[in-house]
Amino acid sequence: MKGVFSLKGVIKHYDWGGFSLIPSLLKQDNSLKQPFAEYWLGTHPLGVAEVEFEKGARGGLDSLAGELPYLLKILDVKDMLSIQVHPSKKDAETEFARENEAGIPLTAANRNYKDPNHKPEMMVALGEFWLLHGFKPEAALQATLENVAELNPLLPVFKSGSYAALYKHIMEMPVEKVNQLLRPLVDRITPLYEAGDLKKDNPEFWAARAAATFSGEENLDRGIFSIYLFNLVHLQAGEGIFQEAGLPHAYLEGANVELMANSDNVLRGGLTPKHIDVPELLKHVKCTPTHPCIIRGDMREESEQQFSTPVPDFRLSMYELKAGETVSFHPEGVEIVLLTAGQAELDDEENLVKLRPGNPSAVIFPGETVYLAAATDCIVFRAGEGYPQS
Repeated sequence: MKGVFSLKGVIKHYDWGGFSLIPSLLKQDNSLKQPFAEYWLGTHPLGVAEVEFEKGARGGLDSLAGELPYLLKILDVKDMLSIQVHPSKKDAETEFARENEAGIPLTAANRNYKDPNHKPEMMVALGEFWLLHGFKPEAALQATLENVAELNPLLPVFKSGSYAALYKHIMEMPVEKVNQLLRPLVDRITPLYEAGDLKKDNPEFWAARAAATFSGEENLDRGIFSIYLFNLVHLQAGEGIFQEAGLPHAYLEGANVELMANSDNVLRGGLTPKHIDVPELLKHVKCTPTHPCIIRGDMREESEQQFSTPVPDFRLSMYELKAGETVSFHPEGVEIVLLTAGQAELDDEENLVKLRPGNPSAVIFPGETVYLAAATDCIVFRAGEGYPQS
């Protein structure tokens, strides 16, 4: 099979999703204010996209392309996501098999591993985007524990142990001790948050929001600790960041395009009502200092900005085109494109797909040169299998 065809993805209505971005992209009514969190484009068993042919006929992308090594998504993060870690490829294979042998259903709430794959991720912000990304460098983390009075009791643990000792300490801490440490902190910052006196570049803004969102009437969410321990990163539109196996992270607010290995394996560490398996999390989290590396696309031929990633599973690029501009490329494998702004046309001289709200995505089967023409100023993302690593 070759050519370009419209591709219909799968919507995920997670509670943290926004109400307007994805419905607007898909031209779907959302007058009932249902959360539209993610739009999946790929072959993952939990969300297989459909290829649309002439006269409305459809076929599963998996039946036409096999299992793609990547999964493309658009995310609309209205509320904070869980602190999470993804396993390595080797660990995912081992742990997936173990849970299968234990007879844990794939859909069970206490299932940690949904597939035998790793989940490195590359994301590009569509506007202002806030996230937590890895542990702070040592000096910054020590300064935080010194300057936030309520966290002073954690300083000896960090000084006498390590990042791993500190994270293990807070994750295994009895809930009574969590409340004892965090209650004075939350009581101090909540009035400031409610009065609008905290800015988003201050971890206390997010800590107060997390307390309001995730903590119960009696117990506070231990994930609040991590907001102070991790790097707080602020991205602008077109800026990206890569998250490898074991790196703890959490999306806080904003919209992005995300490309990852074809997996849905998530180990959670807080800020969520979902299943948290602390021993499993501690097996896989990388407790090392992280210096966030913001990635800006490298300009390639014909206005293509390539976002470099260190994995062979996928590659991601972006076109920002002015009305009337046309670019061409020759896909070497099955590729997926996603329009996030404006209107464009995708043409291989045999098939034509009009990319616009209501029909923003397409699949490209290799074989012919493809032309991407901007009907208006537009932004189009292009996802495909990565290049072999040297």
